[in-house]
Amino acid sequence: MRPPASIVGLLAALICLFPMAAAAGASGLADVAALQVALRAAGAYGGDVDGIRGPATTAAVRSFQQRAALVADGLAGPATRRALGAVGLHPYGSRAMSGGDVGWDVAALQFELAAHGFPSGIIDGAMGPHAVRALQAFQSRAGLVADGVAGPSVLQALRAAPPVSPVRLLAPLAVPVGDRFGPRGAGFHAGIDFPAPLGMPVTSAGFGTVSFAGYSASGWGNLVVVRHRFGLSTLYAHLSVIDVSPGQAIAAGAQVGRVGATGRATGPHLHFEVLLRGANVDPMSAL
Repeated sequence: MRPPASIVGLLAALICLFPMAAAAGASGLADVAALQVALRAAGAYGGDVDGIRGPATTAAVRSFQQRAALVADGLAGPATRRALGAVGLHPYGSRAMSGGDVGWDVAALQFELAAHGFPSGIIDGAMGPHAVRALQAFQSRAGLVADGVAGPSVLQALRAAPPVSPVRLLAPLAVPVGDRFGPRGAGFHAGIDFPAPLGMPVTSAGFGTVSFAGYSASGWGNLVVVRHRFGLSTLYAHLSVIDVSPGQAIAAGAQVGRVGATGRATGPHLHFEVLLRGANVDPMSAL
């Protein structure tokens, strides 16, 4: 399975720009994301941790360098990384990472895990409980010992392309997509949002069996999860009404509920996720 061509091109371009990071095992995206995390920790950057070295990131590097009395060349060299403190230390691949570790490498690892479908909450360069659980979930899916230690075998497994959906799915709502899959601030949005009127019918993206239908205290509010073929599942969150029951077999296009704003939601919308054997994949690769 191959990632979208746009991501492949961006990875290739960034690897050309950051050959040392590529040689160490981190993609250029993850290395830049680690820089953005360190700059955020220093109060020099407020943008998304997206791994894209655009003008805002370069300006933040120069601003920090001026504040630290360094040459303001916009390059995150050794002196700049040292000045960034604990989150600027430990290049990716320089050590095995485990719970309690802090560093540049941990930030890069968190970004790589999120890109491969295992987000751990805030990407902050600290190996806390959420990051350890995300790492263990990735290890299990990759057929590794789920010991919560990111050594060479984990870094090697993360060099594989992120998963994509093996099948095509129907859109659960016939409305434009709002927020998409990917970085959002210092976190990672693991699905896509469909802003829609309250009460609009939500339909199943494919045929399958309802594996969960009820209220989720984790922030999803009224939630439906449908299990499909090939280890694929779809998730429908923030519903106002649930129209299916656990264990129910449903057809593609069957109504599963209605748009709502239950749980942690700022307004009526559907949060929709696609998971492949436990890993979040970009729903746009399926729709």
